[in-house]
Amino acid sequence: MGGNSPCASCKLLRRRCAKDCIFAPYFPSDDPHKFAIVHKVFGASNVSKMLQELPIHQRADAVSSLVYEANARVRDPVYGCVGAISYLQNQVSQLQMQLAVAQAEILCIQMQQEPALPTHSQMDQDERSLLLHSNLDSIPQYLNFTSYPSSNVIQDPLKRESLWT
Repeated sequence: MGGNSPCASCKLLRRRCAKDCIFAPYFPSDDPHKFAIVHKVFGASNVSKMLQELPIHQRADAVSSLVYEANARVRDPVYGCVGAISYLQNQVSQLQMQLAVAQAEILCIQMQQEPALPTHSQMDQDERSLLLHSNLDSIPQYLNFTSYPSSNVIQDPLKRESLWT
């Protein structure tokens, strides 16, 4: 930026903002909190090194990621983004289980109403079995969980368990 309007990093670090300041395009002076949080978590020197190693077209995305991770680390110093991801994966698993239970209940209700099927066609036992198994085959896909085992996942944002035990 140079001259009268130093970038947020130069303002925080109390130095003169050079014309080729690596922080200036990504940490404008009107958003000082953005650099302050990144500096607190990663340090200005490390951020500078990371940005210098990246091609210019990737730096804005890298800064966005650094800001996101820094905010997550301030909220949760131990787990950061991983804690949030694990918590959300656990919620997805619980919702998948609830969906599977609801679908099983629907299937039970449908099977209880099976006598309402046209009896004049005289469905034989094989046809009824085929109907039952075709409906049951859709349930296992909801019981397939791709997230971590529940004992390794954060169960509650206030009560944290280790991800590696």
